[in-house]
Amino acid sequence: AKLEETYQESLLPLNLDVTDREAVFSTVETAVKHFGRLDIVVNNAGIMTMGMIEELNESDARKLMDTNFFGALWVCQAVMPYLRSQRSGHIIQITSIGAIISGPMSGIYSASKFALEGMSEALAKEAEHFGVKLTMVEPGGYWTDLYTSMSYSNPLDSYGTLRDELAKQYSEDSVDSDPSLAAEALMKLVASNNPPLRLILGSMVYDLAMDTLKARMATWEEWEAVSRASEKAIPAPERYGV
Repeated sequence: AKLEETYQESLLPLNLDVTDREAVFSTVETAVKHFGRLDIVVNNAGIMTMGMIEELNESDARKLMDTNFFGALWVCQAVMPYLRSQRSGHIIQITSIGAIISGPMSGIYSASKFALEGMSEALAKEAEHFGVKLTMVEPGGYWTDLYTSMSYSNPLDSYGTLRDELAKQYSEDSVDSDPSLAAEALMKLVASNNPPLRLILGSMVYDLAMDTLKARMATWEEWEAVSRASEKAIPAPERYGV
């Protein structure tokens, strides 16, 4: 209510369940009618379920994908006709360090973020033909409602030792930041005339991403001979069984 009093017509709070595709399209239409256009679209809705892959139940896995991936997909589909007709706009996808590297307990969360980045990279190339920009923001740990609302799988005793090791590691290494710093970074991002496709937020995350990329490149180089030997060109008629 305070924000509405302060910003009045420049603020339009709307309730939305991003897993409801029809509601997403309706809400976007309402926003466009109110403001006359769209300039910045931020996909930030997300939930987290912690658990070993073997422990996850179908309901939790589908709920997480519905929110983290399909919710963002529906928003993108709903806003693109307006951004395309304007030939301008900037879509911000809040992904995660979990889209760069995955690990025990966070597999299904990372799966949703890997999927989001795969879709977003394709959309960025499609949207640029209409003057629309897209950036994937890859943050590390920020103290938000994501942590207080996360759910957990029913633990299997077999993973007890690994779970204890992870708990110790998280307690020693985990650093959560003030989300207002992320907001400042986003303001710089949207003010840029040439925003990046990806933006990492956080020093620890930046270092982890660089180490991950170096490790992947080292593995690719080590297995280069096998990779190259697995390819042989096939003439088109043979390829299609003609």
